[in-house]
Amino acid sequence: MASQDDRDVDPKTAAAVAAAEAAGPASGENVRIDSWIWAVRLVKTRSVGATACRGGHVRVNGERVKPAHSVRVGDEVRLRHEGRERIVVVKRLIRKRVGAPIAVQCYVDNSPPPPPREAVAPIGIRDRGTGRPTKRDRRELERLRDLGGPGGSGGGQESRPKGR
Repeated sequence: MASQDDRDVDPKTAAAVAAAEAAGPASGENVRIDSWIWAVRLVKTRSVGATACRGGHVRVNGERVKPAHSVRVGDEVRLRHEGRERIVVVKRLIRKRVGAPIAVQCYVDNSPPPPPREAVAPIGIRDRGTGRPTKRDRRELERLRDLGGPGGSGGGQESRPKGR
């Protein structure tokens, strides 16, 4: 008898889940942590995952691990990558990389929300093709940089008379 979850899933997703199950290890086999974080799309390549493990950026159940560490269902994996910490709990072991909708089903994401992106363009970046900045443009850039700096004013240049 089919469960409620089986009836709600469309055929494409069901086929992808079946492929993910086939990509999983056989009974008694284990999956390397660098391979698993690559397969569930937490890192872009397996070598990046291995480098993160060697650099101490991957922790399993609070302990730093080597790339060949075996991961099990229920383990908590913490990954510091691209200025953000991801905290996931392993739900399913897979060995091969699968699509993003299926990869999300392989872990529970307990990560804090990502920091908001800056809506303002960075100071000092000019549009491509605008040419060399004029003297007026340079002064405006320096003024903007000084306003954003720790002192707030730019070295007393505002007190100079403008007549000359």
